[in-house]
Amino acid sequence: MRILIVGCGDVGLRAARLLAGRATLYALTRDPARHAELRAAGIRPITGDLDTRASLKRLAGLADRVLHFAPPPTEGTRDPRTRALLAALGRRRRRGSLARRPDPGKTLVYISTSGVYGDCGGALVPETRPARPDSARARRRVDAETRLRAWGRRGHRVAILRAPGIYAQDRMPAERVRKGLPAILAEDDVYTNHIHADDLARLARTALFLGRPNRVYNAVDDSGLKMGDWFDVVADHLGLTRPPRLPRAEVIAAVTPAMRGFLSESRRLLNRRAKRELRFRLAYPEVRAGLRGPEA
Repeated sequence: MRILIVGCGDVGLRAARLLAGRATLYALTRDPARHAELRAAGIRPITGDLDTRASLKRLAGLADRVLHFAPPPTEGTRDPRTRALLAALGRRRRRGSLARRPDPGKTLVYISTSGVYGDCGGALVPETRPARPDSARARRRVDAETRLRAWGRRGHRVAILRAPGIYAQDRMPAERVRKGLPAILAEDDVYTNHIHADDLARLARTALFLGRPNRVYNAVDDSGLKMGDWFDVVADHLGLTRPPRLPRAEVIAAVTPAMRGFLSESRRLLNRRAKRELRFRLAYPEVRAGLRGPEA
């Protein structure tokens, strides 16, 4: 079995550790300086850039399973990177040349974002809720999902994981809490969602083998916290003073545009589909255990 990881960052490397020994692993990287790191992780590096189609020729016929973790560009409402990847995967080698014939039977898992749902007013959100993105960032993800599902209908198996805030022991808003930046008063706050990076990697591995064709799964834990409560958990974990709470308008006026977008969307993702269909069990059902780590 040959597995290609596209976007082999933190979660990709965690997934690679889970898959070691089960398959030959490849990773697409545009930075040759990462080759040593990838080889040390048991991964064969393939130099290429999703923004340069000509550099992707080596992907043709390379793998039968793909973990697509690469984000879209930072501008626009489309995701040309996913389009370029699918074009490269759609080619296959034949007598030393590349033919534009479908290579059926591939399995692909894509990590999308829960932002595709837009603001849900704090409602419980199953995968059947229509995507109504409020930001260009989320619209790029919807474009990627649409292309992937169309590709899946052409004989491939695609699973989409809609992930919210990814955290780990070394991946939390520690600096924000240390600075004492304010959070919103509880009565005006938004619901946020999380998943530990290890659980996301485990879910991606599970979906790679058990995911149903063209299926969406909410990749989320059981926490269901409001944003300010999440900052409180981080503060408690670090032994710091909890952030002060201020009226919503004051906090919104003081944050970056990116953070303002997160504070404008409230939803509580449901994860029943992953648990029932994939029989997935979270190692870290809530963020307190996730921040404590494996010894918890």
